[in-house]
Amino acid sequence: MERQRAEEAETFAMSEMNPDQSILVVDDEKGIRSNLSQLLRQEGYHVDMAANPNEALEMLRATDYALTLTDVEMQGGSGLDLIKTVKQVSPGSLFIVMTGYGTIEMAVRAMKIGALDFITKPYETERVLVAVKNALETRRLRLENDTLRKAVRQQHQPDSLIGSSPAIQEVKRLIDKLANTDSTVLIMGESGTGKELVTRSLHYQNLTRSGQFVAVNCGAIPENLLESELFGHEKGAFTGAGTSRMGRFELAHRGTLFLDEVGELSPALQVKLLRVLQERAFERVGGTKTIHVDVRIIAATNRDLEQAVEERRFREDLFYRLNVIPIVVPPLRARIEDLPLLIQHLLGRLNRDKGTIVTGVAAEAMEVLMRHRWPGNVRELENLIERLVVLKGAGLVGTDDLPERLRTPKASAHPTQDVPFPLEGVNLPVMLDDFEHQLIMKALDLSNGVKSRAAQLLGLNRTTLVEKMKKKASSDLDRQIVDA
Repeated sequence: MERQRAEEAETFAMSEMNPDQSILVVDDEKGIRSNLSQLLRQEGYHVDMAANPNEALEMLRATDYALTLTDVEMQGGSGLDLIKTVKQVSPGSLFIVMTGYGTIEMAVRAMKIGALDFITKPYETERVLVAVKNALETRRLRLENDTLRKAVRQQHQPDSLIGSSPAIQEVKRLIDKLANTDSTVLIMGESGTGKELVTRSLHYQNLTRSGQFVAVNCGAIPENLLESELFGHEKGAFTGAGTSRMGRFELAHRGTLFLDEVGELSPALQVKLLRVLQERAFERVGGTKTIHVDVRIIAATNRDLEQAVEERRFREDLFYRLNVIPIVVPPLRARIEDLPLLIQHLLGRLNRDKGTIVTGVAAEAMEVLMRHRWPGNVRELENLIERLVVLKGAGLVGTDDLPERLRTPKASAHPTQDVPFPLEGVNLPVMLDDFEHQLIMKALDLSNGVKSRAAQLLGLNRTTLVEKMKKKASSDLDRQIVDA
């Protein structure tokens, strides 16, 4: 009797078991489970056997098998019920169903409850081996994907936003709260503050979405190409469209679409984006088929969209669709207490990348850096620290190592104590309008009337400058303008 039990079990010691090659065979017919187990062992797999679903369930609770092959109709229970029970507590468990009652209906039922494959009896040896090999390869790819996702998630944790200031802590709190939702988020902040880093944290901390992170810079792509980038196009939709092409919305299905600089969208594209946000559906350029997508939208802008709405440059209904949950990323000057931590983090990273050993920043040099206004925010800081690391190579960064512009800052551009203020008061809107007019005139003069260059000098995009000029309707301006 003891020998019979030993032959029935035919298991290897757990210490020798490779979890990635472990298989459980469940069948109430002794001959079938023994023959199947022998076949799989000859291929190098570790195989255990169970005579009914209850016995199999106990074994699955005790051991994390890579794959289970189970019969459907057995004395003592159903293989389909076994799958349902196990999947409730272990959704990633893999099953292949075997049955002598092979019908399409049975196959559909098995697949719906989570079976990976379906084999009919009497089974063919090659069919079984191929199904097992494919199932274990699927498991390997899933584990590899999970490992990569965990690594990326770790890289993009809210803690990767360096700083302990109240402003940055509030951003981290919002990321934690919003990560596992599908709510639309509008991220606002100056250029270089880290808006994309916040967006990636929101995406990679989300455990409910399996799709990818797709980003598009709405201000960097010409308007005539941006529609195709967002929505894709069909073959022949326009000159050069030799093949059909998926757009960013389709690529981001079940994932996240990041619309950077969304304030630069043209009025026509604003209308189309509004429809996608409302219906989660669109047509490719040149196409008639409606495509439905499940996409989380995260938009970012360094513009004041509320002002743009007031000036009718941005649709009010689109603004409210995007601004479901706002996150404001503070400029570096508003969290200057985080500067030492940021510098320490950047030095560590750059020393590893560049093979340098810059140990830190001297106190006098740190005081100079703390006084700087950082108009380029964290991006400006990153560029500066990289420059210091490369040029210094080793040791402590001193004041003499800093650029001249930081060591000898210009006088304050806002000497409020010297500004004359009449007792009768001023008309501030008129004064601001006159000042803006003078700045535009000066920029046009310095750029020889080229609007695109003047816009760069003013920190505007070309269309914004043109709209401001149209509002002023100045004939003096018109005479000096030369189209870019």
